[in-house]
Amino acid sequence: MLNGKVALVTGGARGIGAACALALAEAGADLVINDVAHLDEAEALRVRIAGLGRSALVHQADVADRNAVEGLIAAATQRFGRLDVAVANAYRSIRQPFLEVTPEAMAETFAVTYWGVFHTLQLAARAMVAQGDGGRLIVISSIHAEQPFARSASYNAAKAAAVHLARTAANELAPHHITVNCIAPGWIDTPGERTYTTDAEIAAAGKALPWGRLGQPREIGALAAFLASAEAEFISGAFIRADGAQMVAMGSAPADRPG
Repeated sequence: MLNGKVALVTGGARGIGAACALALAEAGADLVINDVAHLDEAEALRVRIAGLGRSALVHQADVADRNAVEGLIAAATQRFGRLDVAVANAYRSIRQPFLEVTPEAMAETFAVTYWGVFHTLQLAARAMVAQGDGGRLIVISSIHAEQPFARSASYNAAKAAAVHLARTAANELAPHHITVNCIAPGWIDTPGERTYTTDAEIAAAGKALPWGRLGQPREIGALAAFLASAEAEFISGAFIRADGAQMVAMGSAPADRPG
């Protein structure tokens, strides 16, 4: 499905990013795994991808740094000769009550969650335009882009801004046959969730969700692989929820309540 293609995943060492990288490799792509901190996990992922018969490059870069992303794209094209898919997955989230949000926390969150997406999309798109045969840009967004969850003002705003950026890019890149789409996961069982929540709390919360469980990273990876495929060529500017009906269930009446 993706044989001969080269894909980049930012924040790709673990969680949703690693699942996207694995799904793309399973579909036939060679990978550039970007991460800024989890390099041991990135290397372990590279070995797993090699076991699938695909090549992978681990490249450390902070996507908030424009120059670093330029170096990331250059490393990808120098190693593989091209770039066909870019998944903007890296993010930063500092959770604070709205009355306590600091400008510094807002800036740190936007630096990765918005500006990192901008740098990745724009610089990858430039490489794809130069190649002249289209491409796929995928933003790992969140239902936070739609729902103003408490204690997440910085993250909510950055995710919403990144979605509108992606839609604008989809509009302008259509003549180049470069698709731009957003995946909006709901609550996914990732290592990052343990920063704020215990295993017991996660298990209890999962039972309360409409689907009766949290989502799995591989489910997001499978969707990313589809959007990167030829079968998804006519899909661009989309915002696709993968949340087990969490958003549509918000505000609904309990089943045992009339009306």
